[in-house]
Amino acid sequence: METCPKVKNILLLDSEGKRVAVKYYSDDWPTNSAKEAFEKTVFTKTQKTNARTEAEIAMFENKVVIYKFIQDLHFFVTGGEEENEVILATVLQAFFDAVSLLLRGTVDKKEALENLDLILLCIDEVVDGGILLETDPNQIAEKVASHSMDSGAPLSEQTITQALATAREHLARSLLK
Repeated sequence: METCPKVKNILLLDSEGKRVAVKYYSDDWPTNSAKEAFEKTVFTKTQKTNARTEAEIAMFENKVVIYKFIQDLHFFVTGGEEENEVILATVLQAFFDAVSLLLRGTVDKKEALENLDLILLCIDEVVDGGILLETDPNQIAEKVASHSMDSGAPLSEQTITQALATAREHLARSLLK
């Protein structure tokens, strides 16, 4: 297991540096205040960069941080200083692309908060316990969509958009009962 790439955290912050969705896999930040301080530091040091077209790489507190921005969302993946930046960038891109697929290309804070359950499932499909599970955004989005739809309808017969629409209909019906 020591040769297996490890992710320390995945962060999704808004344009003010506030949490949208975060997941930590390391004890490097033992308290919530330590986690928030790290998030603030990373956000502050990266907000003036132009990481909109391609992911950028930075070192903070002896950790490799790969980040990318879209609209008012900031995506971050952190690994130890010995981790391969290409692998961390692949994790970031997989998460980023899967979220984009699940949100049907409308990747902004409002849409992310409305679909927070899908984003958190997406994080869980990419990394578990700090270990990389999947990097194919189509596979990730399909697995997330299958978790959120009716078990009676086979996923192979639905597109991602149809599966998400089905899930929303079921949720709306259950809330109106």
